[in-house]
Amino acid sequence: MAHVGGQLPTSDVDHTYTSTGINHRKLLMWVFLGSDCLFFGSLIATYMVYRGQSLVGPYPIDIIDIPITTISTFVLLCSSFAMVQALAATNKNDQKGIRLWLFATAFMGAIFIGFQVYEFNMFRLEGLFVWTNLFGSTFFTLTGFHGAHVSLGIVWLLVLFFLALKGKVGPHNALDVELCGLYWHFVDIVWIVIFTLLYLVGGFDAGPVASVLTEPSFMSLLA
Repeated sequence: MAHVGGQLPTSDVDHTYTSTGINHRKLLMWVFLGSDCLFFGSLIATYMVYRGQSLVGPYPIDIIDIPITTISTFVLLCSSFAMVQALAATNKNDQKGIRLWLFATAFMGAIFIGFQVYEFNMFRLEGLFVWTNLFGSTFFTLTGFHGAHVSLGIVWLLVLFFLALKGKVGPHNALDVELCGLYWHFVDIVWIVIFTLLYLVGGFDAGPVASVLTEPSFMSLLA
């Protein structure tokens, strides 16, 4: 179909863009990420509501290893930089850069998952399971779902990487890389929130008995 005045025909424009002027695929991704915000928000809120209410151990202060998780967090944040570089290389049609940065992003994501597997195994050896206490239930549910999101992102990145090996990724389909980047940045941002609340804030929580022993009772104040 011929172009008129350098513009796409109305039917093509309507098929590609929404009334907001945003590509319909990008708008769909933003809607999905918005719903995922509510999903993770509910999981984080549940963790915070039940924080410190486990009646039996092990408690966060007994097993949380902040230095190890700090390293994995740093690796995940570095992967966001690699994702930005992958999109920039795609827009410039830098085929070598596309392959390099897509693989680097997936590789750093895999390192993060490796750290998480190591952490989960250490918790298991310490006696913490999903069914052990409230801490175990809320912690494994929240971090497990986040790990599943990261794993899905790694698969997506590897698909793009193998397409790039065949020369099928470039400016003509840069939106595919951009959508993957939006998803990847989202899981990184969610992890920043999780790391702050579960590790930096809640990582020193002990059981309810400890809090009772450290807080003066009403009768002791009267004595």
